Amino acid sequence: MSPTAVEFTQASKQYGRFVAVDGLDLTIHQGEVIGLLGHNGAGKTTSMKMLLGVTSPTSGTVRVFGEDPSGQQAHTLRQKLGYLPESVSFYEQLTGLEVLRYFARLKRVDTRGCEALLEQVGLKEEAIQKRVKTYSKGMRQRLGLAQALLGEPRLLLLDEPTVGLDPLATRDLYAMLDQLRKQGVTIILSSHVLPGIERHIDRAAIMGQGRLLAVGSLEALREHAELPLLIQVRGGNAREQADALDSLGVTCTPVQENQLEVKGSASTKMEVLRRLMQQPGVEDIDVLPPSLETLYAHISLQGARP
Repeated sequence: MSPTAVEFTQASKQYGRFVAVDGLDLTIHQGEVIGLLGHNGAGKTTSMKMLLGVTSPTSGTVRVFGEDPSGQQAHTLRQKLGYLPESVSFYEQLTGLEVLRYFARLKRVDTRGCEALLEQVGLKEEAIQKRVKTYSKGMRQRLGLAQALLGEPRLLLLDEPTVGLDPLATRDLYAMLDQLRKQGVTIILSSHVLPGIERHIDRAAIMGQGRLLAVGSLEALREHAELPLLIQVRGGNAREQADALDSLGVTCTPVQENQLEVKGSASTKMEVLRRLMQQPGVEDIDVLPPSLETLYAHISLQGARP
């Protein structure tokens, strides 16, 4: 197993009577990509701020590469981190290149690589020479991503990184994150656009009301949630197919003359498929496991119940 990059141990953060994060236990290994999910106010941003050392836990501990992000080694540690906040804001009168060079000097990074980094995130030469006040929301987001990547960070914290990006730019962003993962960069990715991140994360950590509700790979979360599979059948007679599956204890719903939706547990999947393949006229079968969005909704609802 890879060395530990991030470790929350019973970490809590309280503001007066409000508990933003409540007893968070979470270990993230180097080179892992974690989807940090939750509704607004679930504790995601506060957790990221504790990793950055911007705020300290009220109780419990937070460690990044074995160090306290608020401790004596904080400055050295922060050079290994990159952070893209949900709402980026820059000096309006500076050009994109001037902004990135400014942040590079703050981070004590060689400014000579700034132009190449801006091009890497999709800001062309003519754009980087323009003042930020002329930038679209998507261009500002690209500039924010560039500053997060300064100094080749070993831990990247991204809070809603696709805000303002068009579909092509979003695809390029995830391709970049996939490449960074191959290079061993640890990535914590918070997003409300769950279908977009599903293929790019190793595990999902779902938070609600400051607590960690569930964490695991999509396969582990599906097993934990025990949600039904959805099987769509094309071709043949839907009612005859439903009759053939009746003895298996699954729920069958003909949605069209030649299409059937079958809801059953994972343990019955193979027998359901065998019986359906034996039915006359079947042309195709699609097995649709619960998506990350479905799992998130289910786990969040369960966690919200008293």
